[in-house]
Amino acid sequence: MKYLFLAILIISTKSIYAQNISGRVMSYSPVVQEINVRLLNTNFRTQADSIGHYHLENIPAGIYKIAVTSTGFKSLTQKITISEDQNLNLDFELKEDQNELNEVVVSGTLKPVKRLESAVPVEVYSPTFFKKNPTPSIYDALQNINGVRPQLNCGVCNTGDIHINGLEGPYTLVMIDGMPIVSSLSTVYGLSGIPNSLVERIEIVKGPASSLYGSEAVGGLINIITKNPTNAPVFSADYFTTTYLENNLDLGMKFNVGKKATSLLGINYFNYDQVVDKDNDNFTDVTLSDRVSVFNKWSFQRNHNRLFTIAARGMYEDRWGGDIRWEKKYRGGDEIYGESIYTKRAELIGSYQLPFEEKLMLSFSGNVHYQDSRYGTTSYIANQKIGFLQLTWDKKIGRNDLLAGIASRYTYYDDNTPATNEAESTWLPGIFVQDEITFSPKSQVLLGARYDYNSIHGSIFTPRFAYRFKANENTIFRLNAGTGFRVVNLFTEDHAALTGSRDVVIQNDLKPEKSVNVNLNYIQKINFGNGTFMGIETTAFYTRFSNKIVTDYETDPNKIIYDNIDGYAISQGISTNVDLNFTNGLKFILGATVLDNKNVEEGVSERPFLTERFTGTWSVSYKVEPWNLLLDYTGNVYSPMKLPLLNEYDPRNPNSPWYSIQNIQFTFTGWKNFELYGGVKNLLNFTPKQNNPFLISRTNDPFDKNVQYDANGKVLVTPDNPYGLTFDTTYVYGQNQTIRGFIGLRYTLR
Repeated sequence: MKYLFLAILIISTKSIYAQNISGRVMSYSPVVQEINVRLLNTNFRTQADSIGHYHLENIPAGIYKIAVTSTGFKSLTQKITISEDQNLNLDFELKEDQNELNEVVVSGTLKPVKRLESAVPVEVYSPTFFKKNPTPSIYDALQNINGVRPQLNCGVCNTGDIHINGLEGPYTLVMIDGMPIVSSLSTVYGLSGIPNSLVERIEIVKGPASSLYGSEAVGGLINIITKNPTNAPVFSADYFTTTYLENNLDLGMKFNVGKKATSLLGINYFNYDQVVDKDNDNFTDVTLSDRVSVFNKWSFQRNHNRLFTIAARGMYEDRWGGDIRWEKKYRGGDEIYGESIYTKRAELIGSYQLPFEEKLMLSFSGNVHYQDSRYGTTSYIANQKIGFLQLTWDKKIGRNDLLAGIASRYTYYDDNTPATNEAESTWLPGIFVQDEITFSPKSQVLLGARYDYNSIHGSIFTPRFAYRFKANENTIFRLNAGTGFRVVNLFTEDHAALTGSRDVVIQNDLKPEKSVNVNLNYIQKINFGNGTFMGIETTAFYTRFSNKIVTDYETDPNKIIYDNIDGYAISQGISTNVDLNFTNGLKFILGATVLDNKNVEEGVSERPFLTERFTGTWSVSYKVEPWNLLLDYTGNVYSPMKLPLLNEYDPRNPNSPWYSIQNIQFTFTGWKNFELYGGVKNLLNFTPKQNNPFLISRTNDPFDKNVQYDANGKVLVTPDNPYGLTFDTTYVYGQNQTIRGFIGLRYTLR
């Protein structure tokens, strides 16, 4: 221990008497962007923290040029002279690059364009944002994004999906590097295991995007863009643990193979093996998990800077939840209840620019997903394969910026459920065209259309329209309208259909869902002149669904009944984000969304289950510069949601309460290349059990061996079953972990 203290003392003493440069980089940005600071022609470089502070140390005396760069902003360089034993303080203010289209966003139009120049609103979140509240998976990391809510769907195995603007997870298309990799089965189980250290940014488009991306992009899309190997750190490591003893390790490393190939390797390992039952129902509060994921991406240097990247990922997870006495020997039996899921997954992604004068891009992806699950005695063994191929042509002709493409998607699916009599193979070829017409620097129109042919359901047509008006450098309006469609497979999307606690009933042949969407987006930037910046972005949205598939939990407590709606459904509301930066290092990111979601049948309007009316998010950051200490306070708040009860006697609350998950984190950045961080999650110690007698009904009889029924199949009220309930896990709306501490260490070598 004394040697560790001596080493820290030497490092601290060295930093006092060496030449150092520190300061703050101010910039307007609606989101947190990565800011790089380096001394040209040297190895001295660093990355500013989430509020713009940077620090370079142990620099020899001399004359240098310091450069500050960030995507979407003009680069800054300044000549500086450093004398012996000098600590230099330099502040910078980045200005937006108005002349050059940077590779900022690609999800809105399938081509690189600066975010504020895109006709389609795209929200961008960099790793700097997610470091404010470190999580072991992308799924958990999205909880502090306004209008986006990770939703748990199972009170035992803790699987979930992602809601955008109150729409259920199957309406959200999740992609990796623009490829529709994370869908169907993997929406439920595949969102975990993407190494956070390899994520360059996450782009979110709210509203239908089927005219570019086809099925599933009905409510919006989330595009997880991984780092370019040539720009990635040489080595990075991030490890943290919690007082629940959840352990997460992210490793990233870059290496060159010859002169024209660069490879990026990432490994994520997560382990949680503690049986915790703080709500005393004899069931695990949190699913136990052992997961490993390996990601490898290659970038090849080609003539004329043509693109060629290829990446692969493999993931394996063993997770279980249930009776705290459960062991693997009980798997699939009716003695001790447990839900055990083995998941094996492999993915391949690539993009290759064809060697022609015209810009032709060939993109391809493939994945194999194998799942072996036991939900009590219910066995669910599924095998899914998806292949995707797309060719796009990008051409500028005068005022017209054209994009055309052909795509084909093949899906193979098979499982052992009674609903799947034989393996299903589906082809979904499509053709699309898009034209961005620039009438003036202030006015821009986007027209698009897509035609798909589903080998089962036939032809589907999805048009799109967008208009962007730039009133001045600080004010932008966007109007977007489009349609979406989704072809449904319940067993790959709705975990409630698999729990074994209810029988699944499909009333009729389910038709593809269709939607029409309109949204109006407004951006206002305000520079107060003293270095204080504020950005406001507001979006009003309206989506109308036809053929929406609705879930009936109430007609029969032993069944889940699915059918297309005999009417229509509406999702509408308004969402606002505010980004406020002060010169003293204080930064606020605030968000709020007001929602009105309803299903309308025969003139009767009803709010869907698990749909909030209001959601709010915030992030407050402040840097105590003398101590090299960064404070991040993050949180969210949700209004009540309608929850599924089993009958009129069910003692659980029919609606969730107002609830908030809040976190605080302290990060020490005083050691070169290292960040030491720690804090507290769920400061208010909220769990869904509060004000409820139980969450999972009849955990004492999970196989319903002692449940009695009348002649019509209705559950009888008995002394052993005073509320007339069956075993049910569908009453869940939030995470079931209490307040907990965490601590972690990051190392980055650039």
